Amino acid sequence: MSRLAIPAVVLAALLLVLGCASHADQLQKVRSDYYAGQLDQAKTKLDAEIAKKDRESDAWKLDRATVLLTEGKPKEAEALFKEVRDRFDALEGKDAGEFTKSMFTDDRQLAYAGEDYEKVMIRFMLAMCNLFGDGSDAAAYALQVNAKQQEIIAKSTSKTPDGKNLKEGYKLVPAGAYLHAALVEATHTNYDDVARSLELVAKWQPDFPPAKADLERAKNGRHSQPGHGVVYVFAMVGQGPIKEERAEPVSQVSLLIADRIFSAIGKQTLPPTIAPVKVPYVAKPIYPAPPMFVKVDGKPVGQTSTISDVGSMAAEQCEATLPDAVARTVVRRIVKKGAVYAAKEAVKTDKESPLSLVMDIGGVVWEATEVADTRCWGLLPSQVKVLRIELPAGSHQLQLASAGGMPGLTNGETVALDIQDGRNTYVLGHFPHGRLTGKLLVNTPGK
Repeated sequence: MSRLAIPAVVLAALLLVLGCASHADQLQKVRSDYYAGQLDQAKTKLDAEIAKKDRESDAWKLDRATVLLTEGKPKEAEALFKEVRDRFDALEGKDAGEFTKSMFTDDRQLAYAGEDYEKVMIRFMLAMCNLFGDGSDAAAYALQVNAKQQEIIAKSTSKTPDGKNLKEGYKLVPAGAYLHAALVEATHTNYDDVARSLELVAKWQPDFPPAKADLERAKNGRHSQPGHGVVYVFAMVGQGPIKEERAEPVSQVSLLIADRIFSAIGKQTLPPTIAPVKVPYVAKPIYPAPPMFVKVDGKPVGQTSTISDVGSMAAEQCEATLPDAVARTVVRRIVKKGAVYAAKEAVKTDKESPLSLVMDIGGVVWEATEVADTRCWGLLPSQVKVLRIELPAGSHQLQLASAGGMPGLTNGETVALDIQDGRNTYVLGHFPHGRLTGKLLVNTPGK
């Protein structure tokens, strides 16, 4: 068999590899059920994946916790989010043994420690879960959102080409600071703390429309007019970020050229670079998540504004850390090619011998088995939106409707409110594609 016949042999191996379902493949099935409102079916699929107790389990648990919150079980969701948060914290600083093993397989051999945006959003979701539970730890969780962001930047060892901390350019999530301000303001004390949190919101999300009015209110020390309360409407809107696999052509071409040169001048040939160099990526959202229009007692009162753009944040972080992912993949290819070369040297094969050819084919198949690590939290929203409304104390009907709702599917979702004088009431809904998935949650802490 000539070396030109290698691609035909490798093709069969590639077909076998492509037949294996990736995390992204399984996730699409879960997302389809979730977006269709088939929450029980989504949970059944998630439970089956979690039961495997493999390196994908923590990512699946994040999705299961999201489903639990969506269907109105915040306490159960909080427990699961907390479990994964603690697991991710314990895994920071990957085990050297695992890293070495991944050099002979791919990044899926590493225990999944979560992406930076996921570590931050876990803390925000913990705050929301607790808020719609007993509310006792919501403010503490909200502060953790800010603290984790600062910790990620401070501990980063990733550098830009000019030697700067790569993660200093991360866009920060203001949702935790905003929620903390809302919770503290409802105590009618510590307005300086409220103002400090809202200043972070204005700094991190300068295009957030209510920022100026919120800061002015905090500096004046007024929660609401006498005889009034406040309702905060939080909406998880749009289909959030997921990781997909793509080939990195520059790295692939570079490796191909390098191994051809080395094979020409070296004592042994190297397995040709045929299989693509695969890396995970997060695509930027094509369309912005639509705002939610809010009516109270049948009258329009405003529309939600984006407090955190999760999709854009995830895509930007992925792009920033892509060089690290590419570097690991290239090093892995070098390790594998080196291992084949060393094996040939050990058995003293000739360049043109059948054994050398067989070992080259094995090396190509070995490289072809690599799959990009697409593990991720797949049921995050694209954006977190919010609207603050001051209302007279008493009973009200609040209606939420999406500007991007599918015609004929919904005219909005209505929920009853009992506004308390001087207190906050919170509403939460998930709208991944213009209509409500699960149920609207309502809570007035301390009621």
